[in-house]
Formats: sequence, C-alpha cells, structure tokens
Amino acid sequence: MPEGDTIHNAARRVGAALVGKPIEAIETPQRRHARDRWPERLRGRGVRSVDAHGKHLFLRFEGDLTLHSHLRMGGAWGVYLRGQRWRRSPRRAWLVIRTPEHEVVQFDGPVLELMTDSRTRFDQRLANLGPDILADELDEEAFLRRLREDDQTRGIGDALLDQRNIAGIGNLWKAEACFLAGINPWKPVGEISDGRAVEIVAAIRPLMRASAEGGFQQRDPWVFERHGRPCRRCSTIIRARGQGDDNRTTYWCPTCQP
Repeated sequence: MPEGDTIHNAARRVGAALVGKPIEAIETPQRRHARDRWPERLRGRGVRSVDAHGKHLFLRFEGDLTLHSHLRMGGAWGVYLRGQRWRRSPRRAWLVIRTPEHEVVQFDGPVLELMTDSRTRFDQRLANLGPDILADELDEEAFLRRLREDDQTRGIGDALLDQRNIAGIGNLWKAEACFLAGINPWKPVGEISDGRAVEIVAAIRPLMRASAEGGFQQRDPWVFERHGRPCRRCSTIIRARGQGDDNRTTYWCPTCQP
C-alpha cells in the first residue's frame, strides 16, 4: 500500500501540473463513475490546490469542490507530458485531467469521490484521522493523546498502522521506525513512555520527508522484508510474523529491539 510519503510526493507532482493551469478536459473512463457527471460538474473550474493528509490526497477545485483519493493497495497517480506514454494501461485509468502541457492520470482507484470542501472536514473517515506524520510540525500532543486513548495492550507496531493514531505510516515505515528507535514492535503501548513513543515517529520523519520530496522510499531497509537475513547492525537473524487484526507482517531484530 502506498504510504504517506508516496502520497505527499504525488500531491506535489499533481499540484505542479494542475494548480493555476487551464484544464482542457476531464475524463472518467471507469464505468463506476459513468453517471456521476464529474466532467460537467467540474467544467470551467480550475484547481486551487492539491494536498495530502496521511494516505489521502485532495484535488481542490474552484467552487468548493474536492476530489478525494485513497489508493489502498494498488492505485497510483501518474503525471505525464502530453503525448508521453503512460506507465499503466489506459484501460486502468479512473480519472484523466488534461492541460495544454500535462496529463494527470489516476489509475486503479479504488477510492475516488467528488465532495464539497465542508464534507472533507466533517466526513468521519477523514475527521478521525490522526495527525499527519509529514506535517511541517508534528502535533506530538495529538499523537500521544490518541495513542493513550487506544488499547494499551496493543503492540506498538500495530498501533502505528492505525491511521486514527497517526496518519501516513504503513508497514515499511512502521518496521523501520521501531528498529531505529530500538523498540520491539510487539511491546504493548502501555509499556512505552510518551518520550519513547515520540522517538519512534521522530526517527522516521526525516526519512519520510526526504522520500516525499525525492519520490523514493527506503532503498536499503534495516529490517523490512529482510526475514531470515542477518541484521545489518548486529548480524542477528531478522524475524517476521503477522501482527494485528489485519495480520500485517512485522519485521524486527530480536537483539537490537529487545
């Protein structure tokens, strides 16, 4: 699943292509949106801004209308020069926005909806999101408050994936954050001090922000997807097993993360 850094990078690229630029055409090839009349509803409206919160991306049009996107496991945003070949098949396009210079394409959905600006503020799926780990200033108080309201017997690795606690962390950055902070991802939330909890997210903020700017993720991870291989720091064999209700694979070093 694309994590917060990927979505923030997409928002930056999409914004550069669309904000303040004349929109020549909007197309919705996916049959699910055939009757939604988005091209008609958005005709003549420019894009005011493009922003992200966690794993959610928002294209904000003039007239208080916003396209909300969540890519889940397989979706993607592409930004191409006009005439450039797309990296995915046109049959997989859900949304195409054309300017004189660019084509912005959203592939494979699966969450794409047009809503009013006010709904983006009050929709419970969005209002319940925790602070964005990639915000200019991390709201540590909000993160800690939500973490303490969570089940204190829950493993910290599982809690970090809960977007209601903090938005933007996925399985890769969860594993790397716990490793860099030297905390076992299975340790219960209630046994982790506020200071240590903040250390976990602070450990990966610079890496995620660099990824959001540069468009890459962790190229040489410490533990993620290194099950059965030696730890780069201590040579202990990296372990992995499913965690939480979704059984997401958690990777850790038993020596570096006691």
